[in-house]
Amino acid sequence: MNLRPFHIAFPVDDLEAARYFYGAILGCPEGRSAEHWIDFDLFGHQIVAHFKPGSTPRNKVALDGNPVDGHDVPIPHFGVVLSQDQWKHLAERVRSAGVHFVIEPYTRFEGQIGEQSTMFFLDPAGNALEFKAFADLNQLFAK
Repeated sequence: MNLRPFHIAFPVDDLEAARYFYGAILGCPEGRSAEHWIDFDLFGHQIVAHFKPGSTPRNKVALDGNPVDGHDVPIPHFGVVLSQDQWKHLAERVRSAGVHFVIEPYTRFEGQIGEQSTMFFLDPAGNALEFKAFADLNQLFAK
């Protein structure tokens, strides 16, 4: 599978908190930046934190979700499908940084088609992120 990088822009209410979270905690190299935005390399994908006071979903995400495999999955959210090793390393890194998990790292759909490791947490502005990994990436879109 040879995918092109995706791009997403999202609101934050504190650029320095975003810079620390995405840079130091998640390990995303910083790209271009200006007074009101910062580009980050999220595992080869371009994400852009835009300063937008008052427009962030802070705390609202915990109220908006859909039930999936016995958990209330926050909506909206974004993230990346990682390798199992990358996923485990990121889970340890996030846990070590004291970030609260909305959904603790676990295996979803265990023993079923689409079995995956997943975890959810919020950035400092309240944007929900999901990172997942498949033991068999061919199951990414399996029915």
